[in-house]
Amino acid sequence: MILLGIFLFVLGLIFGSFISALSWRYPRRISIKKGRSICPNCKKQIVWSDNIPLLSFILLGGKCRNCKRPISWRYPLIELTSGLGFLFIGLAIPTDYFRLVFALTIFLVLISIFVIDLENRIIPDSFVFFGVAATAIYFILTDHQMIYSNFLTGFTSALLLLLIHLFTKGKGMGLGDIKFAVLGGLIIGLRLFSIWLLLAFLTGAIAGTILIIGKKAHLKSQIAFGPFLVFAIPLTLLYGEKILFWLHLN
Repeated sequence: MILLGIFLFVLGLIFGSFISALSWRYPRRISIKKGRSICPNCKKQIVWSDNIPLLSFILLGGKCRNCKRPISWRYPLIELTSGLGFLFIGLAIPTDYFRLVFALTIFLVLISIFVIDLENRIIPDSFVFFGVAATAIYFILTDHQMIYSNFLTGFTSALLLLLIHLFTKGKGMGLGDIKFAVLGGLIIGLRLFSIWLLLAFLTGAIAGTILIIGKKAHLKSQIAFGPFLVFAIPLTLLYGEKILFWLHLN
């Protein structure tokens, strides 16, 4: 079990390094195939020994070897989050390998969308469509009965966000969030989708309040909602049933 945990964590770090590069390049329309990464400050190519996930950041003291400028914390944070995510998911699904591969794939899609929307306020259609296709294929191969109700949940969630978009004339909800709701609803399912949206709006409101108090935003500021939709998915999967139980008792 210890060896499995180490393997999953290291594998997550590797994929996290890929996601950190992809999420930086995609909004700038730079192909992920275009060679090794470069320092955004001095434009020097980063050698492979300085590009080891998490370890290189620690050994370099968080600074570029060439220009000595600080390396953004986004890279180790994404790598560490990915490593811990792989570890948690792998230990939660230790024997069902097909389900494990699916869960890890969706996790990578979600973390990519989270970072890109947080930093650039865009949710790439291609990421959403890939996630929808992967989830649909998984349900078809494992439990095709669920695909109908879960797609209904996805489109219902999207419709609710579309109504907010129309009511606020696009200021309260972006089209990217509406498209993502199809994927989110497909993952969450009919029973918990209301909890998912509730948690997304609640965490968004809390974050917005903190930003306003800290004078990082004001009441009319537009804050990306996609990260909260993403963040609410694992919260719902972990605690959704408990929240439903609590609500029913009260």
